[in-house]
Amino acid sequence: MSDSITRRFVLTFCAGVFLLPLVNVQAQPFPSKPITLVVPWPAGGSTDRHFRTLGEIAGKHLGQTIVIENKPGAGGTLGPSTVALTARPDGYTIAQYPLGMLRYPHMQKVNWDAINDFTFIIGISGYTFGFVVRDDSPYKTFNEYIEAARKQPGKINYGSTGVGTSPHLLIEELAAAAKVELNHVPYKGNADLMQALIGGHVMAGSDATGWDKFVDAGQMRLLLTFGDERTQRWPNVPTAKDLGYNVVSTSPYGLIGPKGMDPAVVKTLHDAFKKALDDPKHVELMRQLNQTIWYRSGDDYRKWAAETLVKDKALIERLGLAAK
Repeated sequence: MSDSITRRFVLTFCAGVFLLPLVNVQAQPFPSKPITLVVPWPAGGSTDRHFRTLGEIAGKHLGQTIVIENKPGAGGTLGPSTVALTARPDGYTIAQYPLGMLRYPHMQKVNWDAINDFTFIIGISGYTFGFVVRDDSPYKTFNEYIEAARKQPGKINYGSTGVGTSPHLLIEELAAAAKVELNHVPYKGNADLMQALIGGHVMAGSDATGWDKFVDAGQMRLLLTFGDERTQRWPNVPTAKDLGYNVVSTSPYGLIGPKGMDPAVVKTLHDAFKKALDDPKHVELMRQLNQTIWYRSGDDYRKWAAETLVKDKALIERLGLAAK
């Protein structure tokens, strides 16, 4: 064999050897390793409880573990925005997408686009929001709380899970309708808020059903909910509508990844979580949290988000919270 033929043979063989690992990596089916699901709230709250169970079920359908990473901050927008800006679009890092993502950009400058920087995977559920006080609070009804605020403008406070979150804006809507001034105290999430309320550091709390165990244990009193109808679990508690306020919200949420994800990977994730939604274990958790399934395909979820981004701009402006 001549030298030139030998060199060509060696070069061709080496090139093939070097390419083999790349071919093998590309050929690996998704998922081939654990998936990180970023929950933008502290551990222990209703959202964290929901995704730990849902992720466990979906992981069985995917054949991989789904690891929950709590990343609270910025009213629930820090987690998903970090995923959008830093995660690879390979499907191994996804996040909850709370409604605050469609409101925060109207309230202050952000370095992410609420629609175009994300891949929408699936719409999942919405919350039951409520307003709670400690069991020894002097306020037996929501109207008593509002009357106290009327007599002491700016002195009566409440906590929420952060500026621009639904629990914050719902109470601000009620305060505007009642023509009272309340003092808002923001927290990172349900766990921090509940600790502050139990400790007497704040008079009341507005949040999703992370307060359920405290209400059922007699440590807190539920004064109000925000559904279209009263809840099955607490049927004696009035809705905001019952009290004459035209304020109803479930704050739908779902899962996203960074922009540019492979549609096949998106479908795999969507299908696994869709199956998990209907699992009896998940259905029972929904009952405990007093939540309902809000299923949307990725395309429908993105369309809903784009429409809500425009609609909620008017709400932020009406409440005087728009960025200057």
